[in-house]
Amino acid sequence: MGIVEKEPPVARWQPVLREGDGGLFTQSWLPVALTTEVAQGQVVGRDFLDGRIVVFRDQGGKAHVMSAYCPHVGADLSVGQVVGDRIQCAFHHWEYDASGACVKTGIGDLPPKRACLFVFPSRERYGMIWAFNGETPLFELPNLPFPEGDLLMSSYKADEPLNCDPWVFAANTPDMQHLKVVHKVKFDVEDPHDLVNWHQWGLEFSYSGVHQGGVPIKNTAGILGTSVFYRWGRYGDFWRAGVVGFGLPRPGQHEVYACQAVLRGRGAEEQLAETIRVSRRTIMEDKDILNTIHYRQGVMTRGDTSLSRFLKYVREYPRAHPSAGFIR
Repeated sequence: MGIVEKEPPVARWQPVLREGDGGLFTQSWLPVALTTEVAQGQVVGRDFLDGRIVVFRDQGGKAHVMSAYCPHVGADLSVGQVVGDRIQCAFHHWEYDASGACVKTGIGDLPPKRACLFVFPSRERYGMIWAFNGETPLFELPNLPFPEGDLLMSSYKADEPLNCDPWVFAANTPDMQHLKVVHKVKFDVEDPHDLVNWHQWGLEFSYSGVHQGGVPIKNTAGILGTSVFYRWGRYGDFWRAGVVGFGLPRPGQHEVYACQAVLRGRGAEEQLAETIRVSRRTIMEDKDILNTIHYRQGVMTRGDTSLSRFLKYVREYPRAHPSAGFIR
């Protein structure tokens, strides 16, 4: 019999755009600081997207997020100071109000009309300050089922950034194989793909099952945009919730900001400590994977039904960079 030659293997990949490809970024809410990191009168500088921003509070305590470079000659406003409700550049003492407009120069020259900063839509919720990549938010941050006054909450930032885009971590939520294999979740149904409700700006699904250590769970979980994860429901014998934002200091990297919450009452502090412990354990289970992954959509199975749809969602998601000329 003759030798049957095998065809050489062919790599089959469907690309998923990376953040910053073509100079654009997905239009999503991104955490830029913890509430506790921005004190009254303080200016905090942050790397963001492919440039730099500043965060500060006005006299009423409202947080503002703006481009960092003074349009005069490019000094970094993070080394400036807050003067009343304005941010003042350290170099020539030009001052900018909440709209980003220059309203005063250090020597008294008339402020140029074109001298302005880019002002990001911002929110302060769940112990974090968020900025939206865009001129107008496409959606709002998630609401939890209970008022914040009923909750004992703790917000924190992971110790180190992870070396992949925010949407890569977000993709773990609809990745049922990942939830089963890495985090040891046993769903009450074989694969909860039919439970996933898709909408214009993300997904949500409610499920029950068993977590690591035989802990019964009954959760609602979801993704908003490409960088916001939320989850609430029963964990063992208590109710817990979490809102996690994936910050974007530069393309190919993200920072994990998290708020964990439980209902106030007897044993709440112990429940919150356990919720934080499980959350940090989850991040550690994912850390090495996310720090080394070269994410591409290859050969999929039936178990990847929801993941495949999410990757299509990411490929089609609106991208923009209106602050490009200001933050670079």
